[in-house]
Amino acid sequence: MEIFKYMETYDYEQLVFCQDKQSGLKAIIAIHDTTLGPALGGTRMWTYESEEAAIEDALRLAKGMTYKNAAAGLNLGGGKTVIIGDPRKDKNEEMFRAFGRYIQGLNGRYITAEDVGTTVADMDLIHEETNFVTGISPAFGSSGNPSPVTAYGVYRGMKAAAKEAFGTDSLEGKVIAVQGVGNVAYNLCRYLHEEGAQLIVTDINKEAVQRAVDEFGAKAVDPEDIYSVECDIYAPCALGATINDSTIPLLKAKVIAGAANNQLRETRHGDQIHEMGIVYAPDYVINAGGVINVADELYGYNRDRALKRVEGIYSNIERVIEISKRDSIPTYAAADRLAEERIERMRNSRSQFLLNSQHILRHRS
Repeated sequence: MEIFKYMETYDYEQLVFCQDKQSGLKAIIAIHDTTLGPALGGTRMWTYESEEAAIEDALRLAKGMTYKNAAAGLNLGGGKTVIIGDPRKDKNEEMFRAFGRYIQGLNGRYITAEDVGTTVADMDLIHEETNFVTGISPAFGSSGNPSPVTAYGVYRGMKAAAKEAFGTDSLEGKVIAVQGVGNVAYNLCRYLHEEGAQLIVTDINKEAVQRAVDEFGAKAVDPEDIYSVECDIYAPCALGATINDSTIPLLKAKVIAGAANNQLRETRHGDQIHEMGIVYAPDYVINAGGVINVADELYGYNRDRALKRVEGIYSNIERVIEISKRDSIPTYAAADRLAEERIERMRNSRSQFLLNSQHILRHRS
């Protein structure tokens, strides 16, 4: 892998390799862009097939966080860490404290959080060595379980998408097919039920499905049947890539809005549903409630303030739809453009400030 060529092509700022022989730490920190502020992104621990695969994952995820944070309106850039190892057996206190010292050494350029394979307990160990970490225990000033806040953001974004499709953002009486009833989706179902929506749910976890049936009056269907049900809104809240060649012909929904990451198997599937007239709420815009919530910890966590910021996902989805119409592009591409335009405005603003400062200095001299 030609690392510098790759970083130059996709405009990455920094790649940091961290190792600690005693603890077995092998970590890669990727910082994509800090135009808007310090890079924020979680730490993932995974058994990668190769070091190159780990590097590629860190780079890919870091760029994704740049776009997610920018589209969410946060004054944060994008970064990500991957730790090579089995999270079930390779963890130890020394590993995460050593990693915390590496983060501290970056002096605030990168702020981490939990991700796949890491936990609040791991973040607490990192916190022993640095303050540049979020998602720690509530006793240390954390926001706690992010699932309800993420769900609230998805709910708000769904309402904005519904307004575009149906002329009103009311979800009362709307039939919503929710794929997956995990922590985020359960809380989403609660919001939808309280507004009077009719729920159709599925999950491989039968207990989770039964809970939704009992508490929200949801109708349960088999996992393979969720795509073809008669509904107004399809909410993918489980695995990614569920919008693909096999499922698109089955969809009857006018809106796709859910909490899952990487919902499009390929970008061409975003083109396809756009051509079908389906209103798609891009995943990293609508599910940004979690990162908005943990970002508030950087100011001393205030739940009311965080929720107010998460409410803004409604207007973010509206803006994506506006750009989609303005530029005649699918919403997934409009989301990227929203993020890119915000970053470019900040770059231009900084460049103009530097030019003005240099002019003043020359004039004074």
